[in-house]
Amino acid sequence: MTTTGQPAKPAATRQPVTPAATTERRKAPGPRGHMMLGALLDVWRDRLGLMTGVTEDFGDVVRFKMGPKTLYFFNHPEHAKHVLSDNQANYRKGIGLIHAKRVLGDGLLTSEGDLWKRHRRIIGPSFQRERISRFAGVVVDEAHQLIGRWRGADGQVNVVREMTDLTLGVLGRTLLDADLGPHETLGDAFEVAQDQAMFEMVTLGMVPAWLPTPRNRRFRTAREELENLVEEMVSQREDGRVTPGEDDMLSRLLADYRDEPDAKLKQKRLRDELITILLAGHETTASTLSWTWYQMQVHPEIAERVHDEAVEALGDRDPVYEDLHRLPYTTMVIQEAMRLYPPVWILPRRAIGPDVIDGYEIPPNADVLICPYTLHRHPDFWENPEEFNPDRFATDQVTVRHRYAYIPFGAGPRFCVGNNLGMMEAVLVAAMVAREFRLRLVPGHEVVAEPMLSLRARGGLPMTVEPR
Repeated sequence: MTTTGQPAKPAATRQPVTPAATTERRKAPGPRGHMMLGALLDVWRDRLGLMTGVTEDFGDVVRFKMGPKTLYFFNHPEHAKHVLSDNQANYRKGIGLIHAKRVLGDGLLTSEGDLWKRHRRIIGPSFQRERISRFAGVVVDEAHQLIGRWRGADGQVNVVREMTDLTLGVLGRTLLDADLGPHETLGDAFEVAQDQAMFEMVTLGMVPAWLPTPRNRRFRTAREELENLVEEMVSQREDGRVTPGEDDMLSRLLADYRDEPDAKLKQKRLRDELITILLAGHETTASTLSWTWYQMQVHPEIAERVHDEAVEALGDRDPVYEDLHRLPYTTMVIQEAMRLYPPVWILPRRAIGPDVIDGYEIPPNADVLICPYTLHRHPDFWENPEEFNPDRFATDQVTVRHRYAYIPFGAGPRFCVGNNLGMMEAVLVAAMVAREFRLRLVPGHEVVAEPMLSLRARGGLPMTVEPR
């Protein structure tokens, strides 16, 4: 028996709130929760269940406590537009991401202000279209290595780990000009780091790092491995042992910090940014591809359409960047996978000053949540929202849909800088693999969405690989 996430309650129980200009000041409804802990236990046990449940019970604006904090959860596209774009200057990264700094440091995902602007300026050119088009060859080469492994497999693979290895290989060769293949335990270190980041988010960082708990010991080991990796990458460049082939992201970071007089600050800035790139830069695409394979095995007719499109568009040749427009249905399948399983499943923000959203007062320093997972299931914008239907992304459907009803890469100035690379990678890999194989879930494996830094399949996805 498999599941695609938490079941939705009947739409009739929903009490939607329609955003409108109003001078009325209202108090947001919400669950009472535990007297002291509020919804903290629910957040620990079932984050997705909590988020879907409160929207179904209370509508598009919900207020609830999480330990000592009061959270304001907004779930309408106009709310997302206001917080992430129209009034984004009043909001900073919020609950969870602040506490995840113990794992990520001050990288692009968690930094603010001038530091974020500086690193965005450094990193941005790595994702220009001309460079991304050249990266297609790396994606194809990594996909060929995957296909070769699967041809020699005993018939069963863990798709999540396979997609993680593939996307990590692409990231290393495209953005860092580094071969990450020899680091066999790197995937395990990422697993521990992701788990720790979510633990910090849920516990609000209240568990001291110095406590000798098994979790803290595992995290220290994983963090040391990641730090050793990035420090070795930097030292190889600085002492000339490795000469980059092009103007890659690591070269740009090193050039920008070349004249930094504070050696410790330079080391920290480079380390934090590289760990963030390594951890977040491959995980989102790996998650998207994993959910794509899962849904394609649930819907074999969709898998056949992807296969047929790949054969018609590519024949038996390797794809190139220009083939993306020849793979429209495959692109729609990827987009629909990101609708049901957005890799960035929640966008926490903290208000700097007071605000009013849809008539609800937001006090200074309040924690505000925008959740793409629930927004992508909003019944006012998505018909039969739990159904996997790639045709939702046909051009005529997209043009009439609210722009902020679908935000798998975030929105506003903090929009994911790597979205185009991720989409190209996912589409080309999906086409190449679907051309060669059918994938089927191992019978009896329960599939549950697990919200970590990205939205993952808990326990992986064991699948059998059948050559066509």
